[in-house]
Amino acid sequence: MALAVPLADLIKGNTTVKLEGFRNPFGSWVDTDRDLLVLGSDLGGGNTDVIFTLRVENGKTQITQVPRDTYIDSARFGPIKANALFAYGGIEAVKEELSERLGRPIGHHIRVNLSAIRRMGDVLGGVEVDVPKRMYYVDNSQGLYIDLQPGLQTLKGRDLEGFLRWRHDENADIGRIERQQLVLAAVFRKLIRPDNLMRLPTLLTAAGEDVTTDLGPMEIGGLITAMASTQLSTERLGGRPFDRNGISYWEADWPSTASTSPEPADNGRYRFLF
Repeated sequence: MALAVPLADLIKGNTTVKLEGFRNPFGSWVDTDRDLLVLGSDLGGGNTDVIFTLRVENGKTQITQVPRDTYIDSARFGPIKANALFAYGGIEAVKEELSERLGRPIGHHIRVNLSAIRRMGDVLGGVEVDVPKRMYYVDNSQGLYIDLQPGLQTLKGRDLEGFLRWRHDENADIGRIERQQLVLAAVFRKLIRPDNLMRLPTLLTAAGEDVTTDLGPMEIGGLITAMASTQLSTERLGGRPFDRNGISYWEADWPSTASTSPEPADNGRYRFLF
């Protein structure tokens, strides 16, 4: 890691090193031909309520978020919500279904239990987020306590986790995706700082068993240092909500539509997990 930035500046404690010409010593471990799949789940949950792909290419880190209620007419499982794919077929099923519809191959994956966000946020010293409104919600069954006031503030621990998990308003899942974008941007700004790049092993240790991945240590180092010289761009998969047989779905505007129809087929085979 020390080879990636001017060592003298690090020794002097200068953490504002300009990243132009930033050399990635792990460059050979960066896969730019395939997207990375990131899944997030609540404690004890089989569903993956956070779903996005990440690509580092041409000076940009591109994140594409997939709403949890996205309608998938799967050849293997029938009609299903995107967030239930992992419970039905594991990581490979999620990769297969999303690769086909997004029009890009998905290679590696990272799965995060959202409780890990608390510990990683603490290691980073919290992340600065502009909380858009008053948020209060208690769910003792999930050990969830959210009590946030509006305004710009540094969130960490349970407050950061609560901000990510909140969806008890008129915008439901789409509102939660917008809040994820705020946190992703804040984490990105913190993570690419040279001092935090040096603390990457500490961050991974803090995550513990709540983060599982098929990336090796050098591949993780390559990914993070490659991201450090890019601009972050986040987008939500476009579309619109619809109801079918009393179930709410998100009809997605997929970049690749060869295998999907504009209107879901009503064949009576609807499966979903709550």
